[in-house]
Amino acid sequence: MKDIQNLSDDRRINIRKVGVKTISYPLTVLDKARRLQPTIATVNMYVNLPHCFKGTHMSRFIEILNRFHGEINLHNFHLILEEMKQRLDAEAAHVEIEFPYFLQSDSPGNSLGVDRYDCTLHGSLQEENVLTLEVKVPIILPLQHYNVCGLPNSMGRWGSANVAVRFNKFMWIEDIINVVDQGVPGQDDSLDSAETVSCRIGELLSEHSAICWFKVEVENYSTGFSTFASFEGP
Repeated sequence: MKDIQNLSDDRRINIRKVGVKTISYPLTVLDKARRLQPTIATVNMYVNLPHCFKGTHMSRFIEILNRFHGEINLHNFHLILEEMKQRLDAEAAHVEIEFPYFLQSDSPGNSLGVDRYDCTLHGSLQEENVLTLEVKVPIILPLQHYNVCGLPNSMGRWGSANVAVRFNKFMWIEDIINVVDQGVPGQDDSLDSAETVSCRIGELLSEHSAICWFKVEVENYSTGFSTFASFEGP
């Protein structure tokens, strides 16, 4: 049987993306308080192929992922991308890993005792390695603001902040969450607009020495619609 994927292709059509997606995969992430936290990730892996190839062996993506089983983190993420690019003869390699992250919670109205944060690692390698960590942080109303905007006491949810960062050096997920918490209204503050909150969080991120680039998107929920603002730096 012919190996179609490795046959030369004279049509000079670049395949921009080919790969596998929505792989459910066990993952262990670094936890500042407990050292490690097991979770379940959803993984997308794909490459950009040059025009001289008709395709690639999809099983190789899974082989590479399994080789790094239990060792996927910010420190070695670039090794996965390098192996994908080399083994698949690709112009560029990309990996997206989405996972929930949990912290102990003292939020009012939270009966579970933990807060969930949806995180995504975006990694790309063409000429240079680019790694972005994205964290979605819920913004909870201070106690005196409950029952505003039609939200029930059990939610108290003002909105959310989606923060994407690139690093000069290692940074804990908890530290990113803490920056967001510092930028949202406190117990004695009035409710702010999405624009004000996004600017405040952006200013705090710009002062952090571990961050070389960031983008923050703040959404404020309301009845029938929501407002939105973003801030990018440095």
